[in-house]
Amino acid sequence: MRAITISSPGEPEVLQLTDEPTPDITADEVLVRVHAAGVNRADLLQRRGFYDPPPGATLIPGLEVSGTIEKLGSEVTGWSVGDRVAALLSGGGYAEFVPVPAGQLLPVPEDFDLTEAAALPEVLSTVWSNIVGRGRVEAGEWLLVHGGGSGIGTAAIQVANHLGVKIAVTVGSERKAEFCRELGADAIINYRDEDFVDRVHEICTHEDGSTGADVILDIIGAKYLERNIKALNTDGRLVIIGMQGGTKTEINLGWLMQPRKTVSATTLRARPKEQKIGIVTEVADRLWPAVISGDIRPIIHETLPIAEATRAHQALEDGTNIGKVLLIVDEEGSRP
Repeated sequence: MRAITISSPGEPEVLQLTDEPTPDITADEVLVRVHAAGVNRADLLQRRGFYDPPPGATLIPGLEVSGTIEKLGSEVTGWSVGDRVAALLSGGGYAEFVPVPAGQLLPVPEDFDLTEAAALPEVLSTVWSNIVGRGRVEAGEWLLVHGGGSGIGTAAIQVANHLGVKIAVTVGSERKAEFCRELGADAIINYRDEDFVDRVHEICTHEDGSTGADVILDIIGAKYLERNIKALNTDGRLVIIGMQGGTKTEINLGWLMQPRKTVSATTLRARPKEQKIGIVTEVADRLWPAVISGDIRPIIHETLPIAEATRAHQALEDGTNIGKVLLIVDEEGSRP
């Protein structure tokens, strides 16, 4: 099968289109013929040698796909060969075929665009598991998301609206600000022009007179840690899911203790299969109906052929994208 492999850690040019063996499946997996694959920042980190796949996972990058079921494992029930699906992966999405635990599949109806479906499994699973699972956000609370124009950010705006959560986002351009505003963000903060901590306390006000975000979803890491903590309301929860701003810093624990603030950090990819299945099940129950109805929609910046994976990675590194970049693996795959 055709697949994108990483010749050595480095710049986007190390991505190579190669011929690889078609993978086997275990009893609880299905083999998916990939139509489209989502490109995520985790893929960029893996390409640079900073984010190894979990033990036992393929070295082929790619954390989400859409496609059709090619083969069923002996213990799989509820699915049939030919079913249209989207899937959350531990890796392997940049390829013609990928094995997927059956519990990590989402159904794609015939009238839903199969290309667009590839833009959803990873971002929805990440947003749900972190703002609800770890952040425990509730309707009426304020959520701050850094990188409002990203795949994660555009998904978080829509999920927050769906849950009745008020959302503020940071962006770096007026173009992204306008898009996030139209998508439903309650407040926009341009981090190039203003300090987000001060603005959050101006924007995120509460009936008891307190100010600050109740939950922050952060992709930056060390560079923002001190300011994120200061931007939280009493009993606020900071969830760190990215390290674009580094991994090491120091904080004053007093900033956390008296106002009862919580900091947690996690990745989705490294979680055990059972946890991923649980997350996908919750996404299927709580968010997927809104996707099918059109209340939550995929935001796609660009689609490119799999042979142009280098260009796809460069698009994310340039930071100009609004929403997801997708690789098209099988041009015929979207046809019923």
